[in-house]
Amino acid sequence: MTVIVLTNCPVGLRGFLTRWLLEVSPGVFLGSPSARIREALWNEVRQYANQGRALLAYQTNNEQGYTFETHDHAWHPTDHEGLTLIRRPNPASDRPAQRTPAVPQQGWSKASKRRRFGGR
Repeated sequence: MTVIVLTNCPVGLRGFLTRWLLEVSPGVFLGSPSARIREALWNEVRQYANQGRALLAYQTNNEQGYTFETHDHAWHPTDHEGLTLIRRPNPASDRPAQRTPAVPQQGWSKASKRRRFGGR
């Protein structure tokens, strides 16, 4: 089984994939092509995706029973002790650390000040 998911890709690419795969939902393609055809389809997807994103998942002989590849995704597959896991970016590490103000702002209730800054 092979699954290809396209996001924000040209309509012509979707039409191209329907020659070999079934589009079960907009941008989601399923089928059972041979490994050679799957590789050729994935090369075409990567070439013509433009600014879109693509994901390929297919059945293989490993512990998980499948593997996947991505194109222009923020999430990337990584190998962890023989298992393929997805690595998501951490938006908190991209931003500078925000500090809590040392002095409570005006207009807060006394209960809110106690919960946030402790004390009685």
